Amino acid sequence: MNTADLGLPVDVPSTALFTDQYELTMLQAALKAGTAERRSVFEVFTRRLPDGRRYGVVAGTGRVLDAVENFRFDEGVLRFLREQRIVDEETLRWLAGYRFTGDIWGYPEGEVYFPGSPIMRVEGSFAECVLLETVILSILNHDSAIAAAASRMASAAGDRPLIEMGARRTHELAAVAAARAAYVGGFATTSDLAAGFRYGIPTVGTSAHAFTLLHDRERDAFQAQVDALGPGTTLLVDTYDVAEAVRTAVEVAGPELGAVRIDSGDLLLVAHRVRQQLDELGATAAKIVVTSDLDEYAIASLAAAPVDAYGVGTQLVTGSGHPTASMVYKLVARAETTDPGAPLVPVAKKSSGGKTSVGGRKWAARRLDADGVAEAEVVGTGPVPAELADRQLLVRLVEGGTVVAREPLDVPRDRHIAARANLPLSATQLSRGEPVLPTEYVHGRSGS
Repeated sequence: MNTADLGLPVDVPSTALFTDQYELTMLQAALKAGTAERRSVFEVFTRRLPDGRRYGVVAGTGRVLDAVENFRFDEGVLRFLREQRIVDEETLRWLAGYRFTGDIWGYPEGEVYFPGSPIMRVEGSFAECVLLETVILSILNHDSAIAAAASRMASAAGDRPLIEMGARRTHELAAVAAARAAYVGGFATTSDLAAGFRYGIPTVGTSAHAFTLLHDRERDAFQAQVDALGPGTTLLVDTYDVAEAVRTAVEVAGPELGAVRIDSGDLLLVAHRVRQQLDELGATAAKIVVTSDLDEYAIASLAAAPVDAYGVGTQLVTGSGHPTASMVYKLVARAETTDPGAPLVPVAKKSSGGKTSVGGRKWAARRLDADGVAEAEVVGTGPVPAELADRQLLVRLVEGGTVVAREPLDVPRDRHIAARANLPLSATQLSRGEPVLPTEYVHGRSGS
């Protein structure tokens, strides 16, 4: 489910100002030079993965599609641009009628990617494509970073479910996007109700320490919660003494107690003690949920503990140390005239410091070994080799300005699970390492 499915507006009347000023000043200069309508191809890619990561995860595609549809320069926006003298009147008249009419191709949401992968390709006139740079990058960089962290945590958790609970650790709107990206990356639920409302992600939550502290006795707090939510609720047992709280929880809720949550201490040791105590008290079906500044490494360290679910906040919504995917949006091909039929000419930045790029309109495919396991990311220009024709990764997302690839959020979530499973086993190792697949380039004519 997405915002469009629910008939909800975006967070502001228009996404057109989710951009940098130089997008508009470039537009003004191109209009004056007569080059604004040259057919152009921009691509989103990253030159490297975050240090030590084995793969990236594409997330935010659905939000990009919403943003492109709502990229409109309404009267309020135009008035701001005029008053601030950002661009001239000719450019303002052009912006007043702006609608993206081009095509967008991309890796489907949930797919994995590697350095050089053409994650998204935006085609149209220079003018209409250049304006989308910042909003596309802001969404993909944020959401893909969160999804990559979520994927690593999901791998570490195995079959145990993960709860996204980072809303209080980030901007209120970023929290909703983070919950969505975490779901794509493998999380099962979120504590954020806005994310549940907008995207249909299952929501969970019971009580915090404040509820226990509100009452004169811990028993009174547990009784009030059970009376309101039933014995299957999750009781927080580390406000005072954990052993005493577990005993009280079972006395109040009975053997039907749903779960207890532990939010502090040596989680490995405490989880073992709590499991033993629950079993001795007859609450053998009660589950143990652990929280407290978890990341993928902490989750992996609890693999042998009797833990049933993990709640993750700060480390998830900050990308577990890598809050951006470092994607860029570069012009890779353009026509030499404004003639719609003019052929595309490859273009690329050439500079020192590792910021070079590869020109040409690209395709991408994933080559498999004899056992059906991915062995290389193949990126090329020109014709696609016959042996890779059915392994192409880019799909059409927007055709002639119309979104053609919306999908329920469970689809990219399932896609990611399948994509990750198709990688070599070393992809899920948490130790530092190089990308699990090499990127191979096949050079040919850029095509038209």
